[in-house]
Amino acid sequence: MKDLYEVLGVNKNSTRDEIKKAYRKVALKYHPDKNPDDKDAEAIFKESAEAYSVLSDNHKRQQYDQFGHTGVGMGDQTQGFRAGEYHHMSMDDIFSQFGDIFGDDIFGSLFGGGRRGSQFVLKGKDLRVTVELKFKEIVTGSEKTIKIKRLEHCHTCGGSGASPGTHPTTCQQCGGAGRVRQMSQSFIFQSVVERECPICRGSGKVITRPCKDCRMGLVRKTVSVKVKIPAGVESGNYMRLNGQGNKGENNNPAGDLVVFFDEENHPFFTRDGEHIFLEAMIPFSMAALGGALEVPTVEDGKASLKIPPGIQSGQILRMRNKGFPRLRGLSRGDQLVRIQVETPTGLNRKQKSLLKEMEENEDKIKLPFKKIKL
Repeated sequence: MKDLYEVLGVNKNSTRDEIKKAYRKVALKYHPDKNPDDKDAEAIFKESAEAYSVLSDNHKRQQYDQFGHTGVGMGDQTQGFRAGEYHHMSMDDIFSQFGDIFGDDIFGSLFGGGRRGSQFVLKGKDLRVTVELKFKEIVTGSEKTIKIKRLEHCHTCGGSGASPGTHPTTCQQCGGAGRVRQMSQSFIFQSVVERECPICRGSGKVITRPCKDCRMGLVRKTVSVKVKIPAGVESGNYMRLNGQGNKGENNNPAGDLVVFFDEENHPFFTRDGEHIFLEAMIPFSMAALGGALEVPTVEDGKASLKIPPGIQSGQILRMRNKGFPRLRGLSRGDQLVRIQVETPTGLNRKQKSLLKEMEENEDKIKLPFKKIKL
């Protein structure tokens, strides 16, 4: 998988404006209208759109810089965790999503314009929500039902925005295309610029008698959405639910719901990728003689851990396959237990006597001293 900075020909220190200019340059060079029937050019065009979608967003860029493709949900097979989404999008969808960075619709002026103008669709806006997960839910995967507030189509007018019994009319300014073309003449050449129609705001329709129960066919409602969460996700991962965002005006398609994941703060487990850390206290006698210690695990509840004789404070024992599942694989991480030897307090007379006897025989005990260089 290519480095996203390399795709646009920029580096990690590039500013947002530099990234924008770089994407503009690549998109103009490999635009399919300029390279008809050239599948390689089309692939590069879509690849650059995907790179720009990440690097132009401050949050996504930070995640990518820190965690690579995985940090922005690219590379996995589960929904919302795959790369190459833009390779399956049409040219019109990419154009409508990123066309605004070209100012006065430079795609239209250079490549004919009208072809896309008639297909321009005003999708509803995307929504974002954060879901907090317990460690056990991450280990097993889960399905959650979340409540969100989003714009829904009005039942009174059926989402048209027009008063019942009436219908929107075709915009006279743009003839229903939603886009208007303006010709400008310079000393050297003539250019045609295409813009969103200012009268109908790109819808191609004009409402003369608006519905009293909504605004442009939309009302805000609280709805329930089911989210199927893959096992192994972590804070910063996200998934996109297509069509679960705000509905579009004039019965246009809905936007998406972007679900970000966050982990709970656990009282004694600490996560590090697919591994999990735990600190366990053991009595002095167990440290010396060894034994079995029952420790909590993130999924099974409890498991037995063998303590070898002579273990020292700070030593780490590994419990294999007791960690988190790997997001893009079948294996699991480990649970790492750091042992701390507890110094006994409040000793009774017999215990003190036994320790005194041990002290008298210390010359026979091999202690693990380390040589310190001064």
